[in-house]
Amino acid sequence: KSGANPVPSQERIQYHTATGRDYLAKAWTYLDADDLNQASEKGWGAAAQMIKAAAETRDWSHDGHRQLWQTVNRLSEETGDQDIGGLFSYANSLHINFYDGLMPRELVESYLERVAELVDKLDRLDERQRTR
Repeated sequence: KSGANPVPSQERIQYHTATGRDYLAKAWTYLDADDLNQASEKGWGAAAQMIKAAAETRDWSHDGHRQLWQTVNRLSEETGDQDIGGLFSYANSLHINFYDGLMPRELVESYLERVAELVDKLDRLDERQRTR
């Protein structure tokens, strides 16, 4: 891992997981308020935090976009689940939308649903990993 982290790994895993769930809830709230930029960024944040939790669980680095994508790839290889990368791509599109603001509401909503799938999938995956 890069750099010494003063917080024990279990606490970091719990932080990333709780933050991911919180961001997803906030994404839906922003969507309900028609704040598509913030809904998009919270959707991205939810996915990124859950990827960080998965990386932390496995003691993998997760300090930037490149390492998040590497984690996505490694998780797909570990589990044989190629949907992980596709679902994360939806989150990445939401991240881009935060800056560009070009997506219509229906697309943001659809992509948030896919991010919710990813969040649930990673939460279940890491629950199994933690109980080993």
